[in-house]
Amino acid sequence: MKKSLTRSIPYWILLLLSVASAAVGGWIISDNAATMTARLLDGTATGVEVYVGQPLIAVGGVLLGAGVIGVLLALTVAAAKSLVPAAAPVVTDPIDWSAQADEVSETPTNSAHEESEPVADEAVDDQAVDEDDQNGSSGSTATATNISVR
Repeated sequence: MKKSLTRSIPYWILLLLSVASAAVGGWIISDNAATMTARLLDGTATGVEVYVGQPLIAVGGVLLGAGVIGVLLALTVAAAKSLVPAAAPVVTDPIDWSAQADEVSETPTNSAHEESEPVADEAVDDQAVDEDDQNGSSGSTATATNISVR
């Protein structure tokens, strides 16, 4: 079953989580860099702001990078999906319902029952001949296919 990319839940999850990761990473970088820069320029910087801010900026960079890669991957999937040709619909002939109704009305039910009785008699006669050809084997396949098993 092929469904469109806009209806694919994993695609939308990838895109939304990528955008969220990029946004959170950008916010962490922006907030910590602004705080650290302002405190260092004021001369009021503490060890927590300077030494903890640097690893937080690195974590923000990782989240931002993962988000950008996810968005690029989602765009790549969308571009690849657009290059794959869609399956062509199968065109069929319209159904002529009147022809089917005519066939049903032309066939009476009594004549069909009379024709089936002679066929049943012929099947019994064929079975008697097949029993002689089996040469002692169970021969269920041989009886059904009218061959002898030796």
